[in-house]
Amino acid sequence: MVTPFTADGAVDYDGAARLATYLVDEQRHDGLVVSGTTGESPTTSDAEKDRLLRTVVEAVGDRARVVAGAGTNDTEHTLRLARAAEAAGADALLVVTPYYNKPPQEGLLRHFTAVADATGLPNMLYDIPGRTGVPIHTETLIRLAEHPRIVAVKDAKGDLFAGSQVMAATDLFFYSGDDALNLAWLSMGAAGFVSVVGHVVGADLHEMIDAYLAGDTGRALAIHRRLLPVVTAIMTRTQGAIAVKAALNLRGLPGGPLRPPLCEASPEFAARLREDLLHGGVKISEVNT
Repeated sequence: MVTPFTADGAVDYDGAARLATYLVDEQRHDGLVVSGTTGESPTTSDAEKDRLLRTVVEAVGDRARVVAGAGTNDTEHTLRLARAAEAAGADALLVVTPYYNKPPQEGLLRHFTAVADATGLPNMLYDIPGRTGVPIHTETLIRLAEHPRIVAVKDAKGDLFAGSQVMAATDLFFYSGDDALNLAWLSMGAAGFVSVVGHVVGADLHEMIDAYLAGDTGRALAIHRRLLPVVTAIMTRTQGAIAVKAALNLRGLPGGPLRPPLCEASPEFAARLREDLLHGGVKISEVNT
């Protein structure tokens, strides 16, 4: 979930509550990730993260699980965020691979284990080497799966075969972390998606999962193909938070500006995005046409 901001750059907590309610009640999200990559977590303070999490938990109640992004490149800081998220009412934690410092696999093992030991919450590991510089190796994931609170992986590594090896060897639930590979991951046994495009086509993605699990792979493929323009526009032409906030603004939903070093989408991008969304069946707010 994006973190909505006001025009002056403050966190829009009222907007966050409205957006969370919309995603759960109208877009059929079973859960929300707060303060993840798309939530611009590198530029929000710990205090802002805490208030934002509490706002979303209160807004959605027991209608959806709320997963708190707690991962940083500092183990002690991550432990503090994890404990604060548990105190704020999170249902689970999303813990990204430590970035920039490029730890070895043993360092990853120790980091993720320390976070899982720090609270009573289930942990979803976030494997995204394109951003962090380090993948979580298959052998490391298999070892981490032995921890009772490490239960899932958000995969943005895109190695379908490696993921299938981990799923075959462990009880870890895999979630697609790259909307371009959603259907492919379902075919490998994934449990669902942690999606960016779900801000505007969440109900369609839910329908894709339902169709695939019911054995109607043709229907799932048809939905995948219909959403290609939306996925292409949001996931491939600029940074994801920039694109999805532009899409939310086109729909008249809370999004607002971005915090530096991110910047707003250009008028040219927004115009092309509008056409791609319409092509994918997404309705555009009349006030933004």
